[in-house]
Amino acid sequence: MDIETLDQKINLHFSGKVVRKDLTKAIKGNSVVPTYVLEYLLGQYCATDDEESIQSGIERVKKILAEHFVHRKESKLVQSNIREKGNHRVIDKVTVELNPSRDVYEATFMNLGLKKIKIGSDFARKHPKLLVGGIWCIVDLKYEATDEKGLQPWILEMLKPIQVSNFDDKQYLLARAEFETEEWLDFLMQSIGLNPEMLSHRAKLLQLIRLIPFCERNYNLIELGPKGTGKSHVFSEFSPHGILVSGGEITVAKLFVNNANAKVGLVGFWDSVAFDEFAGKEKRVDKNLVDIMKNYMANKSFSRGIDSVGAEASMSFLGNTKRNVAYMMRHTHFFEELPDKYIDSAFLDRLHCYLPGWETQPMRSELFSDGFGFIVDYLAEGLKYFRNFDFSHHYKPGFELNSDITTRDRDGILKTFSGLMKIIFPHEKFEKSEVEEILQLSIEMRKRVKDQLLKIDETFTPVSFSYVDCDEKKEVEVKTLEELQYPNLAAESKEDVDGDDLETTDGQVSENILSAELKSGEHRVFQDNMKGISYLGLFAQHLEGTRSLIVEDPYIRANHQFKNLMEFLEMYYKMIPDGDEAKVHLVTVKDDDLHKSQRQEDDLNDIMNSFQTSRLQFSFEFKNASSSHARSITTDTGWKISLDRGLDIFQPYEFGKFSLASKLQEERLCKKFEITYLRK
Repeated sequence: MDIETLDQKINLHFSGKVVRKDLTKAIKGNSVVPTYVLEYLLGQYCATDDEESIQSGIERVKKILAEHFVHRKESKLVQSNIREKGNHRVIDKVTVELNPSRDVYEATFMNLGLKKIKIGSDFARKHPKLLVGGIWCIVDLKYEATDEKGLQPWILEMLKPIQVSNFDDKQYLLARAEFETEEWLDFLMQSIGLNPEMLSHRAKLLQLIRLIPFCERNYNLIELGPKGTGKSHVFSEFSPHGILVSGGEITVAKLFVNNANAKVGLVGFWDSVAFDEFAGKEKRVDKNLVDIMKNYMANKSFSRGIDSVGAEASMSFLGNTKRNVAYMMRHTHFFEELPDKYIDSAFLDRLHCYLPGWETQPMRSELFSDGFGFIVDYLAEGLKYFRNFDFSHHYKPGFELNSDITTRDRDGILKTFSGLMKIIFPHEKFEKSEVEEILQLSIEMRKRVKDQLLKIDETFTPVSFSYVDCDEKKEVEVKTLEELQYPNLAAESKEDVDGDDLETTDGQVSENILSAELKSGEHRVFQDNMKGISYLGLFAQHLEGTRSLIVEDPYIRANHQFKNLMEFLEMYYKMIPDGDEAKVHLVTVKDDDLHKSQRQEDDLNDIMNSFQTSRLQFSFEFKNASSSHARSITTDTGWKISLDRGLDIFQPYEFGKFSLASKLQEERLCKKFEITYLRK
């Protein structure tokens, strides 16, 4: 389904609960207001697909922000305006503390710069998150001058947290049932601000794992990867029920309890606590904090004096890696960038999921969505609602986990599985194959943790991460993507792996392909998000010594498809010895659009002319769409290479002047594809 059609369907079934995501970007600009605050306002005034109403709503939101949102640099001016007018409505982040000496609650306004403003105890009781971390609010402030010493002239008359007031679960589930799974995935991608057309299926699922801490209680996630991939965005902008803190700001008092006053910390008030910039060898870490975190992550409670306090907050640890995946597999482990005190096997074993941040593309403009998505706060409320449910049992009718899997491994797998099922299938309607996909991914996320623990702590024993298909009575072993991509490196740390098995592993990269013996009927499967793949590695051996190729690919139309074709021709050109000539004939299909088909033919003619005087001659022809669907490369030496995606095997990537992916195919993420080598 194209984006325009999807947007129409979204507005039909979720009218009033969605917003066009480009409006968020257009209005927010450099504003520090969180996305969920801005979309709260857009949802009130722009939740429609009527362009006239949208434009009117935009002007209204802009006016509200201009008149009421407090910019820190204008705080003194706003204070003056309140004094002159007598009262004024502001949008600001408010935190509240109890002043025991005066026995009153006092509010602090982050941007307005006001402190120790008396606030009624009923506000503190009704909105306890004011007491820890603070929340964004709409506030009516009044100014009354007084001669009384120590008495503030500022009076807080009204306070309203900016968040969705209610969530209709029945309507949400009924509407969800109207969407196919892929449509729902695309809808969710647009809801978190991403363009689904730029993401592979696996990439979408990995993005959704970031949402699990909001819908699954006591879920412990770690994501380490290159900087600039948006790891912290969801946790800072997505939900009023989550808080993002700097890794360097973590203390026992702030996180759990202040023993001096028995005040409960962040885990007692928030659904999700995420720690940004968690990695870094130079960071100083309190060993006592690590011990308390270990206990909390395992037992869902912490001590306050002689009492034990239970809490439901999920924990997410976000940080950057400096090494590439292959280097870490060969020389270190995936936790190497953490401070030494956190490289503690007992702490790491309590992580339910290791999200591979290196599979996420760096953020760039074309990755952001302009389509309709949920007002993020509405989706946040939906995820919060599902924290009350457990979906971990949905795999049982069709599958059974290997009995070798330990209790802690099993808990990690099932929590990830339950969270993804809540997000994707809240209406509890799904196919067996869809359940299997989620189960495999959940096992992989926990297996990545366990594999690294085996490298860090020799007391841990290997576990068979597999499951049984109950209908087919077949056992399926699950491997991480990096194991499939680098089988030789994965085997270096596993004594029980037979080197002979490596030659038949699906999804091997070019190094292994080039060294493999040519066999007719060989079939290879490559998974979403693999790297290290190139046309040279896929085709070089089979094209060696050839002088004529027929390339059948019905889709050579878009710019990236023409670029793929040119890269293939360039690769083959370099294989032709000096003094020889070779030919490539392309069989493709004309675009249905007359204008586009003319441009398509012009581009192909330009390519043909560019090779006219070279040792490689290029030609092409158009066939009817009905007679040309298969994608293949046929050689004059008797090989036919069947490609289910043709040459279009790479995910969208940055075309920048200095983009490594633009220059080297091996640095691109690939799509899922299959290839079969047949000898006539």
